[in-house]
Amino acid sequence: MTVRTRIAPSPTGDPHVGTGYIALFNYAFAKHHGGQFILRIEDTDQLRSTRESEEKILQSLRWLGLDWDEGPDIGGPCGPYRQSERSAIYAELIKKLIDNGTAFPCFCTAERLDNLRKEQLARKENPGYDGCCMHIPPEEAAKRIAAGEPHVIRLKVPREGKCIVPDYLRGNVEIEWSQIDMQVLMKTDGLPTYHFANVVDDHLMGITHVLRGEEWISSAPKHLLLYKAFGWEPPVFCHLPLLRNPDKSKLSKRKNPTSMLYYERIGILPEGLLNYLGRMAWSMPDDREKFTLQEMIDHFTLDRISMGGPVFDLDKLNWLNGLWVRELTEDQFAERVAKWAINSEFLRKIIPLVQVRTEKLSDLGNLTPHFFQGLLNLTPEQLAVKKLEPQEMQRLLTVILWELEKEPAWNTATIENVLKNTAELCHLKLRELLAPLFVAITGKAVSTPLYQTMEIIGRDISRARIRQAIDTLGPISKKTEKEWEKRYAQDLKDYAEAKKGEQA
Repeated sequence: MTVRTRIAPSPTGDPHVGTGYIALFNYAFAKHHGGQFILRIEDTDQLRSTRESEEKILQSLRWLGLDWDEGPDIGGPCGPYRQSERSAIYAELIKKLIDNGTAFPCFCTAERLDNLRKEQLARKENPGYDGCCMHIPPEEAAKRIAAGEPHVIRLKVPREGKCIVPDYLRGNVEIEWSQIDMQVLMKTDGLPTYHFANVVDDHLMGITHVLRGEEWISSAPKHLLLYKAFGWEPPVFCHLPLLRNPDKSKLSKRKNPTSMLYYERIGILPEGLLNYLGRMAWSMPDDREKFTLQEMIDHFTLDRISMGGPVFDLDKLNWLNGLWVRELTEDQFAERVAKWAINSEFLRKIIPLVQVRTEKLSDLGNLTPHFFQGLLNLTPEQLAVKKLEPQEMQRLLTVILWELEKEPAWNTATIENVLKNTAELCHLKLRELLAPLFVAITGKAVSTPLYQTMEIIGRDISRARIRQAIDTLGPISKKTEKEWEKRYAQDLKDYAEAKKGEQA
C-alpha cells in the first residue's frame, strides 16, 4: 500500500499556522513511508472563498518547504483538486445515497429550523434536526423538487446506540448517535457541504491516512456513516492535539498572530517555524529541540505524538529561530536579509510613502522602522489622547479590531472605508478615532500615511499591534469586555437603522 496523505485548507482568509502544523505532520508521515502528500482546496463556501486566499496558502506552504505531489496548480491523476470544480462528481454520488435510503431531501424553511432550535434550547435539549422530512414518500419528494421547491439533502443518522470511532492515538472513541445531527450533505445551491465532499474526495483521491485536528472527532461518525453507505473502506484516522494559547484556549487570532504570512513578515525563518511546529505534539527520539525537516521525516512515527495540548509560545519560537539565524554563514545571513526586506518588490511599496518626506537618504532610518518590525515598544504616554480616557481608548481600539476582522479584503481603500464607518459607528470624528490607531501602527504621532502603511505591513501585523496597544493601556476585566460587546451590538443595530433611514 502506498501511503497517501493530504492537507485540505479552505481559502477563506490568511493561511493559519494551524494549517502549517497539520500539513507538516501529514507531509512527514507520507514521506517517512515513501508515500505522497496531496494538496486539495476545499472551496465550497462560495461567499467566503477567494483565489487570493488560495494563492496565499500555496505561497505559505511553499515558503515552509512543504511541496505537494498533486494539487490544483500542478494537477495529478485524481483531479480536479478544487472542490468547486468537482460538482458533477458530487451530484452523481448524492443520487446513490438517496436511492439507497441513506440520505433524503429536506424542504424545511430557515424559519422552521430557527423556531425548532429555539424550542429545543428552551427544553434544554441538544439542538438538531428532528427528521421532519425524512419520511416524505420518494414520489412526493420528486414532485416537489421538479416544481422547483428549495431543498437540501440530509444524511440519515441513527437515533439510538453508539458510534465507535477508531482513532490511532486514542483507540476506540464512543460517541452517542443522539449527539449527531442529521447533517446537510448538499446545499440548496447544489454545492456539497464540507462533510460530504471531504469523504468523497478522500476516497476518490486514495487517501490512506487522515491526520487532522482533534476538533473533527465529533464529526467522524457522520463520515463513517458515509463510508459505510458507499461501501468504502475508511482511511486511518489520527486526530492531532490542537495548538493552544498560553492560557490553554484554542489558538486564535484574537489572542495571538496566527497567519503564517505574519511570521514570514517579521523575519522568522521557514526552517525555524517548521522546526517549532514539528515540536508541537511530537519529539525526536533523542529529545533534541533543533532538527531539520529531513531529520523529522527520517524519525517520524505517530507513536511519538503527545496528547497534551501544545502551547504556541512566541518567546520559545523566537529562541528556536535565533538558533537557526546564528547558524547561518555571513553570506547566507546577508542573502536572507536581502530576500526578507531589502528587495525591490518590498521597497517599491514603501518608496511612494517616504520619498516625498525625504531630504537625505539617512532620513530613511527614522521614516521606515515600523515597516521592518513586528511589535513596537509602546508606552501609555505615547497612546494618550486628550479627549479620551485610557479605557475608552481601549474600547475604541477593540471595536476597530472587530470591524477590521469582518473585512475579507485588505487594501488601502477597504481599510479607509472600514475606519470611516467605524468612526460613524462610534460617533467620533475620523481624526479622533485615528489618533491612537496611528501610534499603535507606526509607534509615532507623525509618520507615513496610515491606510497605506497598514496595507503594506499586512493584516496580521496590524492586528497584533492594535492588540499590543490595548494591552499597553492596562488590563481589561471580563465584565468590561462583556459590556463592550453589548454596547457594540447595540451600536451596530442603531447604525444599521440610521443607514436604512438615510436610504429611505
